[in-house]
Amino acid sequence: MSSVSKSPFPADFAWGVATAAYQIEGAVDEDGRGESIWDRFAATPGKVRSGDTGAVACDFYHRFDADIELMRNLGVDAFRFSIAWPRVQPDGTGRINGAGLDFYDRLVDALLENGITPFATLYHWDLPQRLEERGGWPSRDIVDAFAEYTEAVAERLGDRVGHWITHNEPWVVAWLGYGWGMHAPGRTSERDALAAAHHLLVGHGRAVEILRRRSPEAKVGITLNLYDVYPASDAPEDVLAARYADGLHNRWFLDAILRGEYPLDMIESFGDAVPAVAEGDMEAASVPVDFIGVNYYSRHVIGAGRDGGRPVLVRNPESEYTDMGWEIYPEGLFRVLTRLRDDYAIPPVYITENGSAFSDVRRHDGSVDDLERLAYLESHIDALGRAVEEGVPVKGYFVWSLLDNFEWAHGYSKRFGIVYVDYPTLERVPKASYSWYRSFIQRDRERAGTGMATGLTRSGTRSRTD
Repeated sequence: MSSVSKSPFPADFAWGVATAAYQIEGAVDEDGRGESIWDRFAATPGKVRSGDTGAVACDFYHRFDADIELMRNLGVDAFRFSIAWPRVQPDGTGRINGAGLDFYDRLVDALLENGITPFATLYHWDLPQRLEERGGWPSRDIVDAFAEYTEAVAERLGDRVGHWITHNEPWVVAWLGYGWGMHAPGRTSERDALAAAHHLLVGHGRAVEILRRRSPEAKVGITLNLYDVYPASDAPEDVLAARYADGLHNRWFLDAILRGEYPLDMIESFGDAVPAVAEGDMEAASVPVDFIGVNYYSRHVIGAGRDGGRPVLVRNPESEYTDMGWEIYPEGLFRVLTRLRDDYAIPPVYITENGSAFSDVRRHDGSVDDLERLAYLESHIDALGRAVEEGVPVKGYFVWSLLDNFEWAHGYSKRFGIVYVDYPTLERVPKASYSWYRSFIQRDRERAGTGMATGLTRSGTRSRTD
């Protein structure tokens, strides 16, 4: 694909940017918002780098109008954001906080007024702390709590939000949060991780049913973080380790959602840690969805762990890496997408996150010349274009992220944004990658002969992309 002369993307392809509530909103103590597990985790010494928290973050809660202007100038069709559960239900169940829903009302209306399609994620990791104290995602009761929360959000916003994502990256929620303790709430139990993963999937199914009832014209999906997994060598132990890593990261969720079953080899591997599956659970997990969201950042090269331990990531000395230590491997995006096409009966796909962290520094004139990120985006969009040419039904692409923001346990030490945020002043500075993405979108629309993505209205009315 040449980003200058031609493009494989259809005229109704959605170009967007993505964010998440706790990473950008701030205002954690305002307008009745309750405590989240990330508020508690970040306040615990040693959990987040430099003791950083999301208390202020990018102050999107107060500055979203200006940030929407940045999106409008960028020329994107769509904005992916998440709704903070503790802002809507401070205790996780029961009382609805009207002021919290009012904020998302204003946000959605402002997006539509500027011709930007809202893609709303219901759960992007900020569980109300009260629910965690009652068992969190490993507890079966949370499925009903998530359904109650979904009802409240859909009742308020379902008339205007036409694209919903139930969960963002359930693997991360389960394993980094409950299995390995690297994310909130910081538990370290394989049994808890597997129970959390199962309840996330059952809760997803319940939410799909509610959204279809409350917002019948909307498109509903779920977002998974997927990796292209390679064995570090042809040695049998590395091949087996890679198969396990693929099952842990990819197949456990893909098989449940798209086939209604967990992979047998992983069930055998986890043994009695596998959670109880109640009647109807797998039917809920595999409820047909309108799209699958794919978050792609890197591939995994996997070697066998020492003495039969957990498989390990193997670093390729010939590769380039981002500031997160993630290998830059755009071919992996192409391989993930063509694998989905070949191995599963997939609905349409959105790339709901793709981006990179680098150590951005402002120049003497105040600008940020992030050429490494620009190259990363260009190479991955090129790989995406090849997948579209190969027949993968991709409907849109969202850059992670619009803004530099709170990067979970890394605090503010990692910058993913195409807009630089000066955290002491909260000044926004569009980077070179922002200008490149704006020019790319415009060229792609000119190639289509429409001047815009024709499947997305830019007039402020409710829009549809498929």
